[in-house]
Amino acid sequence: MTSKSPLALLPLLLFLVLFVGSGLWYQSEGVDFAFYQISAPVAILPAIALAVLLGKGQFNQRIETFIQGVGDNTIVTMILIYLLAGAFASVAKSVGGVDATVNFGLSVIPASLLLPGLFVITAFVATSMGTSMGTIAAIAPIVIGVAEAADLPLLLTVGTVIGGAMFGDNLSIISDTTIAATRTQGCDMRDKFRMNFKIALPAALVTLVWLFFQSSGAHISDIKDYELIRVLPYVVVLGLAIAGVNVMLVLFSGIVLAGVIGLTMQPEYSVASWSADIYAGYTGMQEILILSLLIGGLGALMKSQGGLDWLVSTIERISCALGAKAGSTRAGELSISAAVALTNCCTANNTVSILINGSVAKNIAERYNVDPRRSASLLDIFSCVVQGILPYGAQILLASSLAKVSPLDLVGYVQYSWVLAVAALVSIYIAWPKSVK
Repeated sequence: MTSKSPLALLPLLLFLVLFVGSGLWYQSEGVDFAFYQISAPVAILPAIALAVLLGKGQFNQRIETFIQGVGDNTIVTMILIYLLAGAFASVAKSVGGVDATVNFGLSVIPASLLLPGLFVITAFVATSMGTSMGTIAAIAPIVIGVAEAADLPLLLTVGTVIGGAMFGDNLSIISDTTIAATRTQGCDMRDKFRMNFKIALPAALVTLVWLFFQSSGAHISDIKDYELIRVLPYVVVLGLAIAGVNVMLVLFSGIVLAGVIGLTMQPEYSVASWSADIYAGYTGMQEILILSLLIGGLGALMKSQGGLDWLVSTIERISCALGAKAGSTRAGELSISAAVALTNCCTANNTVSILINGSVAKNIAERYNVDPRRSASLLDIFSCVVQGILPYGAQILLASSLAKVSPLDLVGYVQYSWVLAVAALVSIYIAWPKSVK
């Protein structure tokens, strides 16, 4: 049996120091998107080298352990889903799905419900596209103009969009966070969606009520024409996913449907254009795909050296010190939530934080009788909570740069993320929702 050893976690610490340290350096130099100048797949290479050096046994055996981690069934399945998810989001957006969704929503929303309506529109788009960044990039420029025309506070309007994007990213079955959380915990996306929804929906309803009282005096004008059929791929993908159809088949169907709509409704859209959009979707997933492979190998090395076992026991002691009864399910859930939240603060990337904590969370869940669906849900929720309010996170930085406002000023207006954090903590302490097989 492998003994517990904190020394085996040095590679992970090195990765975080390089990744976070470079971000802090570039931030001090005033560089935009400072924490994204040195990509994670590059920053992790010295950590892998250190992990190999720290390993015991013959060099070839250590390399074999790394390769086995890279080729783990969970990692490979995750990567295939990433590729298909990226392709679907790219094709659906290219054929006008995002613009049609936004303009349709604005055309049916009463002025008194403008802010709640923007939240719902953004949430739908993010759930359909599976990316908060892509959603913010597509919708934020539109709503900035809407805020000016409707005389709404700019910070509040942009914060509403970020909140809706994080809601959709947290729930989407094609989001990279969902894919990472469900594959590492070994549960179905549909089941994790249901578990998440029971926590996210109350948080969203509270947010919508609050936004309703902030919408007084708003008015809507200059709505562009739209064709509702362009929204169909999103609706089909969501419906099939919730119905429990295999996620790869769901995404492939969405790619085909979106492509057919483009070919039949856009004269300039050709098979070559369709192919280019699919490949662009692949390319957009390149960073997280490579990082998933490398983290899989690094995790296998750290696990073989006893690092993950030591980390699990340390997190458990901290949870008990915070008031959770030793050995209780609550202690396990708090441990999982705290680990992913703290990691997200360090990495400023919710998917990376889930990948780093995947094995640890699964270990804690098994020892503390936490349902895999619940552990996947908590991983996704708390990573999205932190990512949605992190001043140096990509979502806040992108939205603030588009709106030309301070990231620190914007953080306080992402109401949904704050409410979701409270809802998730309450759900842990009252043991709800109950896990039903």
